[in-house]
Amino acid sequence: MGRAKHTVKHSIKRRMAFSFIALMTGTVLFCWVINSTFLQSYYEKNRKQDLITGYHKIIDMILEEQTGEEEFTDQLLALSARANISGIVLDADSEVLYYYGSDSKTLNRRIRDYLYGAQAPGTEVIEQREGYILLKMIDSDTRFEYMELHGIVGTGTYIMLRAPLANVTESVELANRFLIYIGMIAIGLSSIVVWLVTKKITEPILELADISERMTRLDFEAKYTGGDHTEIALLGDNINRLSETLEKTISELKTANNELQKDIEKKNQIDVMRKEFLSNVSHELKTPIALIQGYAEGLQEEINDDPESRRFYCDVIVDEAAKMNHMVKELMTLNQLEFGNDNVSMERFDVVDLICNYIQSAQILTRQNGVSVRMDHYDAVYVWADEFKTEEVFMNYFSNAVNHAEGEKIVDVKLLRREKTVRISVFNTGKPIPEECIGHIWEKFYKVDKARTRQYGGSGVGLSIVKAIMESMNQHYGAANYENGVEFWFELETVN
Repeated sequence: MGRAKHTVKHSIKRRMAFSFIALMTGTVLFCWVINSTFLQSYYEKNRKQDLITGYHKIIDMILEEQTGEEEFTDQLLALSARANISGIVLDADSEVLYYYGSDSKTLNRRIRDYLYGAQAPGTEVIEQREGYILLKMIDSDTRFEYMELHGIVGTGTYIMLRAPLANVTESVELANRFLIYIGMIAIGLSSIVVWLVTKKITEPILELADISERMTRLDFEAKYTGGDHTEIALLGDNINRLSETLEKTISELKTANNELQKDIEKKNQIDVMRKEFLSNVSHELKTPIALIQGYAEGLQEEINDDPESRRFYCDVIVDEAAKMNHMVKELMTLNQLEFGNDNVSMERFDVVDLICNYIQSAQILTRQNGVSVRMDHYDAVYVWADEFKTEEVFMNYFSNAVNHAEGEKIVDVKLLRREKTVRISVFNTGKPIPEECIGHIWEKFYKVDKARTRQYGGSGVGLSIVKAIMESMNQHYGAANYENGVEFWFELETVN
């Protein structure tokens, strides 16, 4: 999966790694400073406490008169072994009651030096209390640093405890040097571990950033696929659900917007059709209304008194009213078809029988126009269509052919069977339709020859009705010019 294209100025991975490295480095430096500053004083404090604790134990056992017992010896040996403390106990006559640790000569020498004030240069009194004094000094013979405690108990029992002080400064330097080496190794190893850990943490975050960036471009195909159970996985699941919800919502909005656009286009189309309808109807009705009004006024004013003239006036009025009535009916039919208010009832019927019946019923029309109708014999052809509307389509084609037939005045009806359809065509001899007009003949109120259409009472709506009917049944229709006439055709689905 591709990463987000934008630049990350402050990477969480780098921040976490640098923060941890800084923390580790700070910890090592802090330990180094603490060691350098406080380790020696801490060590001396512990040595001091060991001497004081040992001194009080010895006092308690002297006061309890346990100096001659084996337990006293064991306590002193344990003190010497545990804290590396040497000691000597003298009675009031300066006789040695007990000693341990260093040799008695050294201890006696230190007692004499203390009692006679012959202290080595640099001797420091650390603490002095009733019953004992605590010193820090450098032995003149060994040149080692010691901490000593001198005390007198009761009637003159003298106690001296002595503990060597290691070279803590050198030890601290060594420990700090070792701490630096180990710290650098620990920082290096920890940095690698932290980098890997932060990479593992930040990779899902970068994946989520990439998904969110693609969502801004309305690309909802990317999904978070992390299989862990962390907070990031929970965030990824929420983003996946958000992506699905946004995709569904946007899809619904686009669908609603598309429907709205269709509604707007339909409304605009309806407005255009309404204006066009009103304009055309007003134009088409203007002439018959004017004729009816003129001849009716003539009758009213008794311009001609003879019965024959009055009959002529009445015939004109009736004829024009009939044409108006026919046009209004056709307009109502077309209006229902165009606005989807007229349901299509698909039926199975024999189209050959329908055509033959209509031609037979139209014999009066063909005789009046001197037209010869030709149609070969066809076996029954069953189709799926609306029978009433199919008859209306054929009626419009046939009546147009009869009214426009010229020359030999022949109307030729043919059926052509195909794999799944049958094509019904109506041909009439006469003038072809001008090429510039053939694309407009399906429009409402369009008339190629207005004078002739007016002569036989045509309204210019018939072919518009054919167009609406055939489109309502999702079938093809059309017209074709020939040298000696015009052919109109339509197709229907056959029954297998």
